[in-house]
Amino acid sequence: QFPGFDDLYCKFCFVYGQDWVPTAGLEEGISQITSKSDVAPTTLVWNFPIDITFKSTNPFGWPQIVVSVYGPDFFGNDVVRGYGAVHVPFTPGRHTRTIAMFVPESTSRLQKFTSWFTGRRPEFTDPKVVAQGEGREVTRVRSQGFVTISFNVVTKDMKKLGYDVSPSDMQNPSPMPVTEGIHKY
Repeated sequence: QFPGFDDLYCKFCFVYGQDWVPTAGLEEGISQITSKSDVAPTTLVWNFPIDITFKSTNPFGWPQIVVSVYGPDFFGNDVVRGYGAVHVPFTPGRHTRTIAMFVPESTSRLQKFTSWFTGRRPEFTDPKVVAQGEGREVTRVRSQGFVTISFNVVTKDMKKLGYDVSPSDMQNPSPMPVTEGIHKY
């Protein structure tokens, strides 16, 4: 959902820790251009399947998908319409995640005017910085749109490595009666 924008396309890439290795699929790619329809004028649909397999013996650096959305500006130049990232879900099964997208902003009015006039808006040279923490606290950004991703996650041999990621533990926690949590001293 990107109100006010049309004819957008999406780029994706994965960010993961040093112990992770992609064994199948594409680490990065680009979708087709999508346009708003008369049926759902506020929704843009890519229906772009992404298939990747990772291998690791350490959960540190669990994979994240970084999404960058681009589209034409007033002058017809492709400019960034949003960046966002989300971790691949930990538990097996079908999951839906909505990513709040943002765009970098110029820090002064002169830079804003110059970037609008020249058609060169601020953007990251490497979109993977979106999934990392270093330097993000000094970056000025503005919220702009949402991307919803459906994940189908399959895990293998997690219990052998000592990890329990069964979906029943995460999805349906059993409520504890209030009296059990209170101790009298």
